Amino acid sequence: MEHIARMIQHEGVPVVFLTVLLSRAGLPFPAWPILLVAGALTAVNSSTFLVLFAAATAGSVIADLFWYGAGAHWGRRILGLLCRFTLSPDSCVQQTENLFTRMGASALLFSKFVPGFSYVAVALSGITGVGLAVFLFLDGIGSAVYVGLPLVLGRIFRHAVADIIATLARLGEYGIVLVAAVLALYIAVRWVQRQLFIRQLRMDRISVAELTDLIDGGRTPVIFDVRPTNARARDGMIPGAVAAHAAELEAVLKQYPRDVEVVIYCACPNEATAAIAARHLKRAGYRKIRPLLGGIEAWSQAGRPLAAG
Repeated sequence: MEHIARMIQHEGVPVVFLTVLLSRAGLPFPAWPILLVAGALTAVNSSTFLVLFAAATAGSVIADLFWYGAGAHWGRRILGLLCRFTLSPDSCVQQTENLFTRMGASALLFSKFVPGFSYVAVALSGITGVGLAVFLFLDGIGSAVYVGLPLVLGRIFRHAVADIIATLARLGEYGIVLVAAVLALYIAVRWVQRQLFIRQLRMDRISVAELTDLIDGGRTPVIFDVRPTNARARDGMIPGAVAAHAAELEAVLKQYPRDVEVVIYCACPNEATAAIAARHLKRAGYRKIRPLLGGIEAWSQAGRPLAAG
């Protein structure tokens, strides 16, 4: 940590800029600890605070512009990549989309403080067509608050930060190992959380071709659309599907016997929301439940018709 402190002291602007840029790009770089140290060091030279603040904000906005552009270019496909790349559970997509739907682009003002929401909210801005000027304005404010807070805290608690640096310096190589171990533990915990979630999703899927055969053969199962209302209105529904978002599901289940065959679909990576809904159905006594592989996007790409949501 002492080496990092010296590096920040002599090369503060590029170090802070690159750390925040790579962190916001999705790599496991410890941006906040670096910003805390940088903030503490500005107590010695107050004129560097605004320069470091500007560099950190620029790094955050530039990285977010990449995800914004990716969302605008590739659409919802980028969400699956985001969840794999950032080790975030796939459920973050549906949760963030619900939040983004309620609040609009203003969610960018605080999304960086909500684990798993930040990258998806930025990508959704591109996917939903938020204007570049509006995005830069809101994301710029959100980025400024996000990087400014640790800089200010580091400056206020500079003596505590200095004590930590001194302690790690006394530990020598053990201090470096300790910092590396903490970072490795963080990545390992996130990876384990993701693997556990993926294991929960391993249930029998039904493909679009299989569902089409059932429908064309006159054996249409009960089809639940578990997307929110705005998504159904925007993208349409599978003809004959029943609206069964979380708020609607309990009332819907009263209409069907427990031995009916149920197909569930959503519009999220790995059918995450559909699989979560399937677990709720199992607890309610339903036994024949299959998430649709690829969700509504796979249905649409197969050239199948869509009904108004």
